[in-house]
Amino acid sequence: MDFSFTSEQLAFRDAVERFGREALVPNWSQEADDGNIFLTDSWKAMGEFGILGLPYPEEYGGSGASAVDTCLAGEALGRAGVDAGTTLSMGAHTILCGVPIWKLGTEEQKRKYLPKIASGEWIGAFCLTEPGSGSDAASMTTKAERDGDGWVINGSKTWITNGPVAHQFIVTAVTSPDANPRSFGISTFIVDADAPGFRIGRKLDKLGCRTSPTSEIFFEDCRVSADALLGPQDMGFALVGKLILGWERTCLMSPALGGLHHGMATACRYMHQRQQFGRPLAKFQALQEKIADMRVAYETSWGLLYRVADLLDRDEPVMVEAAILKTYLSEAAVRCSEDVIQIHGGYGFAKEYLVERYWRDSKLGTIGAGTSEIQRGIIARAIGEF
Repeated sequence: MDFSFTSEQLAFRDAVERFGREALVPNWSQEADDGNIFLTDSWKAMGEFGILGLPYPEEYGGSGASAVDTCLAGEALGRAGVDAGTTLSMGAHTILCGVPIWKLGTEEQKRKYLPKIASGEWIGAFCLTEPGSGSDAASMTTKAERDGDGWVINGSKTWITNGPVAHQFIVTAVTSPDANPRSFGISTFIVDADAPGFRIGRKLDKLGCRTSPTSEIFFEDCRVSADALLGPQDMGFALVGKLILGWERTCLMSPALGGLHHGMATACRYMHQRQQFGRPLAKFQALQEKIADMRVAYETSWGLLYRVADLLDRDEPVMVEAAILKTYLSEAAVRCSEDVIQIHGGYGFAKEYLVERYWRDSKLGTIGAGTSEIQRGIIARAIGEF
């Protein structure tokens, strides 16, 4: 196994990190965080830089980047200190909306949507979770029924990242209610925000990732054409869900890997600057242990993440490996952020130093895209004794 990156890949990672530090970090403000404000300037900059369409083929406006390279870009943004709201919106757009169209869409769908998704002109979102179905996603009640040469969708979704600002939505809905198992009666549709009967609900006020707008979505006799169906009928959950989860639990976690590195570097700088009892904090063994644990967490997460990304590039199954990655990295990010706050002491509890934002942002990783408890269930069942 080759655990090294090429010089071109390292140069790419450095370029993205520099871009994040210079073009994205300055756009964040406490006012934007407090107000749940989407950073439009950051979005435009990412589109111009080419980061929003990395994995798509060049013929559809993308860069033809591998999953490994896409993760390198995500890690670089995390290392630069880009806020997790920005990287979350990027992931929901590029991975959750764009990848299903790229992998499962018709040629017409790819040519219609991917170039404008890649440029950032159109913003994408993914609609799976409902008020009554989160971890048990297959128990969704949103339904789609044939009506002439089109479909009529009724129901609601919630916790939709980019909901208030998106132009296109990948929507899952029940099309065969009597299917057994239920997951083989769910289809996926591309729904435009201007579709008749589509309505954006209230904007949700979240603990972290606050520059990534999240909302409820309602479908009230929402009409879409027959060519809005994405992939085979009744296979939306089985195909799109399986496809999405591997990419989501890998590429969307890559900024958290960079965040581990950024948190460690932030803590180290402070420990050398801050003195107590006549010496720098860096001289205290108890705090050195915390830094050592952060480094162990980073190195372990690094190996897990790029292993799964490599499997994605090989089109090999990643469900269990991605679950292991997500469980470990998401929980390590929370522990690391707590230790960074602890090292900063009272200053860490204040908004001025931003490390409290790192903790607020990190917590979502243990909940979104399948909770840690769901991931452990996947891992346990794969052992074959549960």
